[in-house]
Amino acid sequence: MAEHQHLTATPDQRRVLRRVWPHMRPERRGIALALLAGAAATATTVAVPAVIGAGVDQILARDRSGLFTAVAALTVLALLRLILFRQSELLLIAVGERVVRALRELAVTRLSRAPLRFLEAHPSGDLLRRTTTEIADLANFVRGQLPDVLTVAAYLLFTTVLLLTYSPLLTLALAIVFVPAIVCVLRLFKKAANPAFAAEAAAAGTVATTYRELVQSREMLQTGGGIGFWRERFLADNERRYRAARRSQRSLFLISLARIVQSLTTAVLLLVGGWLAARGSISVGTVVVFILATRQLFDSATQASNLVGQVQISLVGLARLLDLLSTTAPRAEIHAPRPAVDDGPGGPVTAERGVLEIEDLRYSYVAGTEVLGGLSVRVEPGERVGLVGPTGSGKTTLAKLMTGLYAPDSGTVRYDGHDLAALAPAELRRRIVLIPQRVHMIEGTLLDNLRLVPGDPDERSIAEAVEHLGLTTWINSLDEGLHTDLGRGTGRLSAGELQLIGLVRAALLDPAVLVLDEATADIDPETARTLETAIDTLRADRTLIVIAHREATIKRLPRTIRLDENALLAHN
Repeated sequence: MAEHQHLTATPDQRRVLRRVWPHMRPERRGIALALLAGAAATATTVAVPAVIGAGVDQILARDRSGLFTAVAALTVLALLRLILFRQSELLLIAVGERVVRALRELAVTRLSRAPLRFLEAHPSGDLLRRTTTEIADLANFVRGQLPDVLTVAAYLLFTTVLLLTYSPLLTLALAIVFVPAIVCVLRLFKKAANPAFAAEAAAAGTVATTYRELVQSREMLQTGGGIGFWRERFLADNERRYRAARRSQRSLFLISLARIVQSLTTAVLLLVGGWLAARGSISVGTVVVFILATRQLFDSATQASNLVGQVQISLVGLARLLDLLSTTAPRAEIHAPRPAVDDGPGGPVTAERGVLEIEDLRYSYVAGTEVLGGLSVRVEPGERVGLVGPTGSGKTTLAKLMTGLYAPDSGTVRYDGHDLAALAPAELRRRIVLIPQRVHMIEGTLLDNLRLVPGDPDERSIAEAVEHLGLTTWINSLDEGLHTDLGRGTGRLSAGELQLIGLVRAALLDPAVLVLDEATADIDPETARTLETAIDTLRADRTLIVIAHREATIKRLPRTIRLDENALLAHN
């Protein structure tokens, strides 16, 4: 069985900033300018206690000129602080938004190129949360809290330098009382917060997945009486998220212990500073500087404690996003996504009509249990083949393998002599197209949905394809023809009509090989006949492979391949 990469529910949060730096490197100049402006703004704020301390000394010395100088300096500092902080904030937000936008685009690109097996192996709610909610949380953090985080860090650095300059002895007393206690508080918080916030994010992803499953299977739940079971499951998932959130909040309570540490430190500074001033070792202004600066330092610490929770949430979300990006990154050693269309040719150019060959194909979903074992078959250009077999024989799996949506564990699928893994997506999709059992629709008109093919066909070419397939009568039966608003599509159209849309899309691509997976299953006879007639009008030189249960569909095809017990049994 081929190895498939899996996401981690609670990824490693260590060295997250180091791991995200490659994504930030293109903005390094803007980041440097923002940090410089922020540092300059913080320096003006840190200088305020020093100027006030100098003013106090001038008052005690009855130096009116020195006092006026201190007042003027305070005014200049206030203006500079206002300008520099505003500029720093604007620069930082602009850079941050560009980084977040790039991460969002990269995440969507990686998912769009990820192997189908990867997407099927992960709950859609979790993937949706990683690429939307958690990126949105990161964007909000960049806009709201990141400037404050950097300001607090600069306060701590500059204030420490200021205090050392004025009195190393008082600074030592501050360090002895404050640093060990605050470090202990922060270590306790980190120990409790890391697993708590990671668990909360994972629980939120589970709730999103469960809710999405409800939306997707609402009809089955309502008709089959499964609402009660689903409700119990949802309530259980929600209860786990609630408990995880409470655990996160309890970890945040630990950070409030910092306020007690701050009060004790201020009391010690007043005692030691008063004693040193009485002895004449330092001036009264120095004591004032220390009290104001440490107050400012503590305010920064309090602000930091208020930001810690948001920082932790953002780090968890960033770690989960990086986990997604690293897991979906192209890897040569596994069946990685092929190069994108805009990555260049990326492979050989194939013939317009070619042979489809399957040689010794093996595939497993679970190790030790083969769905397909050693299957080989050759389909000539223009052949029309029916693929039949009991449920579970591997028909749909084979369809996904022969269209390049899955990569085989071993063996080869070739078109025109070229391994599908060697073809660029543009070339592969031009040559081989699958119409699945469930045709995907988007919100909009019928025309919008038919345009979901490469090349962005115009209305005229779509109308010509519809007419060629003999579907004009069906289109005209809709309220506004091609411009009929379908909403989300699947609610207004029958299963057979959805298959007709898939067939028109395929006709617009004009592939060499067209694979229809149960195209006429579970649809009414009249629509089935319309669909079969449309299939018959396709160009005669196109290879057509139809997975079918309907006897009428099978009889229309000159060749039948029967699957049973994971292997090719017979050709008719």
